[in-house]
Amino acid sequence: MTLSTQVVNELESYQGILVGIGIGSLGLFIISLLLLPWLIRRIPADYFKRPEPEGWALLVRPQTMLRNLIGVLIIIAGFIMLVLPGQGILTILIGIAIMQFPGKRAVERWLIMRPGVLKAMNWIRTQANIQPLQF
Repeated sequence: MTLSTQVVNELESYQGILVGIGIGSLGLFIISLLLLPWLIRRIPADYFKRPEPEGWALLVRPQTMLRNLIGVLIIIAGFIMLVLPGQGILTILIGIAIMQFPGKRAVERWLIMRPGVLKAMNWIRTQANIQPLQF
């Protein structure tokens, strides 16, 4: 028995789990396609002009700690999705967006200013008759 035959036989024993992962991945993909435009429309036009919240004291508030815990769990799931079926990079970005940490606004600006990203986001906002993002 060759190695490839052994691998195929082993995968067949996990067929139900693999089908479940595939269906879950497809479901997450559809949900992300539906939620992403909604989330983009909810960003205030002047969000990137506002001053960033100051300092590390922000992190000790209970609601911030909970947000960061949820964000870290989502980021971990995103890294897992980089090797399993799923939208790993999108999930990591959602985890970063949920979290609160000093320098977050700089990270967000860097991501938004990637070629085509700002243009696509402002196109979605224009289609919904919402003012484009301002820098």
